[in-house]
Amino acid sequence: MASATKRACDACHRRKVRCNGQHSCGNCSQAGLACTYDAIPQKKGPKGSRAKVISELRLKEHQKRADHRRQDSMHNYGSPTSSPSSPTSSGLLTQELIDGCTEFYLAQLYPTMPIMQNEQLWALVAEIDTSMEAYCLLCSFCAFMLIQPGIEGQPMKPLIGSCSRTSIGRRLIDEALRKRKSHDYIENPSVDAVVTSFFLFGCFFGLDKHNTAWFHLREATTLAQIMGMQDEKTYTIGTRIAMMNMRRLFWLLFVTERAYALQKHRPLSLHATINLPSVAEDPSKPIAGFIHLVNLYRPFDDTFVGLWNKSRTDCSTLWLAHLQTRLSQALPAVLGGTETQAADLRTSQHWLRTIVWQLSITNNFLSSTSPDSSMTFGYPIEIAKDLVAVTSQLSQRSMEVHGVGLIEKLFDVACTLIDVMSCVPLESQHFSVGPQDYLNHLVHLISTLRAGRSRYLPLLITKISDTLPPYMAASITQPMVPIKVEQSPEIPILQHQDSSETHSSNTSSPYSTPPFLHYYPLS
Repeated sequence: MASATKRACDACHRRKVRCNGQHSCGNCSQAGLACTYDAIPQKKGPKGSRAKVISELRLKEHQKRADHRRQDSMHNYGSPTSSPSSPTSSGLLTQELIDGCTEFYLAQLYPTMPIMQNEQLWALVAEIDTSMEAYCLLCSFCAFMLIQPGIEGQPMKPLIGSCSRTSIGRRLIDEALRKRKSHDYIENPSVDAVVTSFFLFGCFFGLDKHNTAWFHLREATTLAQIMGMQDEKTYTIGTRIAMMNMRRLFWLLFVTERAYALQKHRPLSLHATINLPSVAEDPSKPIAGFIHLVNLYRPFDDTFVGLWNKSRTDCSTLWLAHLQTRLSQALPAVLGGTETQAADLRTSQHWLRTIVWQLSITNNFLSSTSPDSSMTFGYPIEIAKDLVAVTSQLSQRSMEVHGVGLIEKLFDVACTLIDVMSCVPLESQHFSVGPQDYLNHLVHLISTLRAGRSRYLPLLITKISDTLPPYMAASITQPMVPIKVEQSPEIPILQHQDSSETHSSNTSSPYSTPPFLHYYPLS
């Protein structure tokens, strides 16, 4: 009979779950974790220099283990290790690969999905040989980063050899799914399990497997609800960092689900039932842009999605006009943040304006004589103008990092513009920039983005040929000359300060704002 101790094992202590003190305890047996009692209990009370020393010692231990794995994996990438019972026995997850993906995530994607810091990633790496959950999370994490197109510019080629990023990503997905079957992550879910499901969603979204992607997104939101992430009381127990990341994870799932619901006509399961993350909770990494992204999607609740999916009919002109005004004023003119944040947030804003306009025309609420421009047939031209003003100042890399999710939004705006150009009389503009120029810019932009040329450009060219008059269609496919859209010259591209100014749909969109995502997945 196994003997019992008077304290929780290391894994239960870290997961903050009740331990029966056995060797091995019930929780570790069920989760497939190594049940150890090696950690030295820390005294309660103020934490000063001693806590800092402990953190440094732990970091050194993490690095030492990583060095051992690096040496083992350098001999032959993809070859199994000597321990068949180890989660890492496949040899797929090398230390170099983890380091490269971690560096890319922290540098490019953290502002849009701020759910794991460097310390948390190191902790996962330290547990990779003993924790099945940590191993599955890192497999899905690395697969997500490989399938994400922006990582191609990183020093990844030496790590994957002659294999393509997508092929290695698929192998990591298969590995995560296979290993996941060996433990019950559903009955006793953890934050790691939720994050794993989220990354799997992102992988299948990028691979254009939307039924499977939807399954894993719903799996992530369901596990989150089982854990009580939708209840504010849940965030009163646990460490500050753990609760901070869990709160951000809930809102990331919230945004992702709503964006995907609009793209693929899916229902919602999460609602705005908890407090937003605090800007001051992590002063070293401001997340104001992420909070703006959440607020951008909050109006798209069950009512709107029900109308969008045609399961409701209680819509009104006044309500939609108010929503357009709210979207146009949702973002400050100047916001501190990164260029990748700006690319995602501004593109999402104008895409959402297009979505609301599409619902307006579906319900026959538009009029050519409406005093509100958002309720007229030509409003998508104004949206396209604002979007061009933004994207003409963005680097290609800042947009590519968001993958196919951002390209789909550009594609939707371009297709709506084409439909409007085919049926709305266009004013003669011999010396100024007009709708054809905006469309030409969007076509050129989509053709330069990875996955855009192969997946979306042929569809766009076909729509142009089938919808627009021949003379107009021919001019769109000509080599594009960069265009300039009027906007305030005094507003810089990025400025690390707050501003009380708001963006108006009646003017060009002064690019200089940040945050998300995407959620957003990739290709």
